[in-house]
Amino acid sequence: MMKFRLAALSTALLCVSTVSVVHAEELVVGIFGGSFAEASQTCHIQPFEKKTGAKVLTKPGNSAQFAAGVRATRGKSDFDIIYIDNSLATQLKSENLLETIDKSKLTNAGSVAPMAFDPDGKYVAFMTGATVIVYDTTQIKTPPQSWEDLFKPEYKGKLAIGDISGTSGMQFLLALNKLKGGTIENMDPGFEAIKPLAKDSAQLYTQADQLVSMFERKEIAVAVWYPDRAGSAIDAGLPLAVVYPKEGAVGILPTVVIPKGSKNPELALKYIDELLSVDGQTCFAEKKYAGPVNTAVKLSDKAAAIVPIGHNFDNLWLPDPTEVAKNLPGWMKRWQREVAR
Repeated sequence: MMKFRLAALSTALLCVSTVSVVHAEELVVGIFGGSFAEASQTCHIQPFEKKTGAKVLTKPGNSAQFAAGVRATRGKSDFDIIYIDNSLATQLKSENLLETIDKSKLTNAGSVAPMAFDPDGKYVAFMTGATVIVYDTTQIKTPPQSWEDLFKPEYKGKLAIGDISGTSGMQFLLALNKLKGGTIENMDPGFEAIKPLAKDSAQLYTQADQLVSMFERKEIAVAVWYPDRAGSAIDAGLPLAVVYPKEGAVGILPTVVIPKGSKNPELALKYIDELLSVDGQTCFAEKKYAGPVNTAVKLSDKAAAIVPIGHNFDNLWLPDPTEVAKNLPGWMKRWQREVAR
């Protein structure tokens, strides 16, 4: 009888183990790297894994890299979720490469600002950000106040700007073009303005956290960067400050999308719901200085001083993502011919 009970118990345990293995799910997420990914682990991924029992596998990259990957696989994506700039999300939407995000399955959708959702349901912005000026307070005593200030001769060789493959590089080009009287249809003023800056800059960076070590080593004194990355660097002890240019910073609406061919679209929706939750949004705003899209979030004074809210948010310039998406491929080719080194 004892042997029978032991055998039965062993069989039961084996069944439980087998069921656990069968139901263990995996979500593959293409995410921005560095401090962004670290904060995402704490604020979103770990709570999501705890609630669902699923495992999240992250693969770092930037928006242009993720868009290229989705195009290359065309409906058989290696990713279940990707983080991507809204202009590139708009491109992928127009190419019919994104699944629809069903708002009715998002328990937190009701408290999220309507502007966060794509009207066609193909992407959702999970934060507000900006392309701004960041400077080292030990090297610069008179802070820059304008995009125009970056042309000052004292910044030659001490300035870093982004490559057009990243959001900050593309948006800085747009900001200069607007400053010099250009339009989306006529980018000549912007390209002419950025050429000397690119030539004299210390770095045309492709990954946002490249600038952390450069600031640490005093290789640069000023950069066109992001307030969230700057906030994380300040928390780590770097003597940096954030400036929203008087002409207005360029607003960023980073989004998440579910590519066509996702193996776990329902699990992806649960992940998006976690991104939009009050807890997830509050944690990310405080740790990563990301402007929340959930209207129920209350910020500390420390976070409110860095994220784009209040006057800084009202003064943001948000380029039309459809127009940017339509023209970006041509701008990138021109950048490679005229600006890249």
